[in-house]
Amino acid sequence: MTDSRLLVLFDLDGTLVDPAGSITGGIASALAATGLPVPAEAELQRMVGPALKESLISIAGVPENLLDAVITRYRAGYRETGMAESRPYPGIAEVVSELRDAGALVAVATQKPEPIARQLLAVQQLDSLFDSIHGSPADERLAAPDGKVSIIRAALDAHAGEYSAAVMVGDRSHDVHGSTANGVPCIGVAWGFAPDGELEAAGAAAVVHSAHELPQAVYAAADRAGAHGTV
Repeated sequence: MTDSRLLVLFDLDGTLVDPAGSITGGIASALAATGLPVPAEAELQRMVGPALKESLISIAGVPENLLDAVITRYRAGYRETGMAESRPYPGIAEVVSELRDAGALVAVATQKPEPIARQLLAVQQLDSLFDSIHGSPADERLAAPDGKVSIIRAALDAHAGEYSAAVMVGDRSHDVHGSTANGVPCIGVAWGFAPDGELEAAGAAAVVHSAHELPQAVYAAADRAGAHGTV
């Protein structure tokens, strides 16, 4: 029997948490330390959200034989300072709590390696707000080629039978594509890292500009997707 609750999936960086430059700065430092050219800031910003390995290859042009060295340097710096420098976006913790208080299930679906995602959420004191947390394998070489599609599918499977409708919340086009591939609408958040128009072009069900707009947008998307019963 399927529960009538709503399942809300949240991306992490750029949606729940502002990396405050720790990702772009960390990537730049790791590239420089490996003797590789550092892309312009606008290009570094594009690397926030997608799988790191994918971005290093497609955006920074890192050779395959240097990927592990860059990723290892980046992860070490991120653990040392990046997590503490990050901050939850204004009002987002309150919105997650509001959704839970209304009866929704809430989960994280991120391309960040799952152990690091769990650690970041704990450092930011957000981990207790979520019913489950889903990310990439700790060994990024084992990440599924379809990235966000598989991660969102894993989150949906983890709560199979517990919900009647699901909605994704994210800040990049891959969040939209990953959710729609699973038959789930996505609410885009404008405070993340997407260039102007990216979320709309990807097919986001709606784009919100502040956290307090999220609950109404989530419920509306769930209704349009055919949700019934109590949230």
